[in-house]
Amino acid sequence: MEYLRSARRRWWIVLGIPLLAVAGTAAVGLAAAQRYTATAYVAAPALPLTGTQAVNQFVAGFSAAVTAPVVIDGVSKETGVPAGTLRDGLAVEQVGASSQLTVTYTTTKRDTVAPVLREATKRALTFLFSSQVTIASGQVDAAQSDVDAATKAITVWETANRVSQPDKQYQATLNEMASLRQQLLSMQAVGNQTGARAAQAAIDAAQRRLDELGPKLPDYQALVLARDAATGTLSRARETLQAARAQQAAADPEKVATIGAVGPVSRGKDLLRTLPAAAGAGLLLAVLLVMGLEWRAARRR
Repeated sequence: MEYLRSARRRWWIVLGIPLLAVAGTAAVGLAAAQRYTATAYVAAPALPLTGTQAVNQFVAGFSAAVTAPVVIDGVSKETGVPAGTLRDGLAVEQVGASSQLTVTYTTTKRDTVAPVLREATKRALTFLFSSQVTIASGQVDAAQSDVDAATKAITVWETANRVSQPDKQYQATLNEMASLRQQLLSMQAVGNQTGARAAQAAIDAAQRRLDELGPKLPDYQALVLARDAATGTLSRARETLQAARAQQAAADPEKVATIGAVGPVSRGKDLLRTLPAAAGAGLLLAVLLVMGLEWRAARRR
C-alpha cells in the first residue's frame, strides 16, 4: 500500500517514462531508412516426396540450405550484399503443412531485393538436390569399383586354375552323364556290348572331370556370390542416382520459384509491433524507479 501511495505521488514518473519510451521509439522508427521487401514462392508439386516425414525433411533441408555458408557466400558474391545483411534479411516459412515455402527478404536497398531472392532460391535448391546427386554418383562409382574388383578376381582364379566357368561345366557334365547312363542301359538291353563299353568309357571320363571340378567349385562360387552381391549393390545405387536426378530436374529453380513484386515495408506495422514493447519496458523502468525512490525515502525516515 505504501508503494501504491508513492506511485500516486509520483504519477508523473509512472506515466512520463513510458510516454518517453514510446515517443523515442516512434521517433527512431520514423527517422529510420525506408525498408523494402518481397517474397519468393517455392512450389515444387512434381517433387517425388514420399513418406510421412518427406515434406518436413524437405522444408527443414531447404530452410537450412538458404542460410548455409556456401549459399550465403555465393549470393553475396553475386549480388554484392554483405553476408551478415543477407542472414538478417532472409526468412523462410512453410505454407501450412504443404511442401510449399515462402522466402522473404527485407532490406533498405530496393534494387537488391529481387536479385537476392532469385539467387538465394536458385542456389538453395541447387545445393539441396545437387548434393544428393553427388552423393549418389559417389555410391555408384564405389559400387562399380567393387564389381570390377570381383570380376577381376574371377578372371585371375580362372587363369590360375585353367578353367572357365567351372560351375557351368560341372552342371553340363552332370547332364551328359545322365544321358550316357540312359545310352548304357539301352545298349545293355539290346546286347550291344561294344556300344555299352563306349558309353561306360564316356561315363568314366565324365566322372573324372567331375572329380577334378568338384573341389574347385566352393572357391569359385564364393567369388561369384561376391560379384553378384556387388552387382546388386550397383543396381540399387543406380536407382538411387536416377531418383536423385529426377528430384533435381523437378526442383529446377526456373520452374518452381516465383518472385513477387518488391514493395515498401509499412512503418505503421513496424511501430505497432515495437511500440507496445517499448511502453512495457518504460513502465517496468518507471515502477523500478518509484520503488527505488520509496526505498531510499524509507531509509531516511
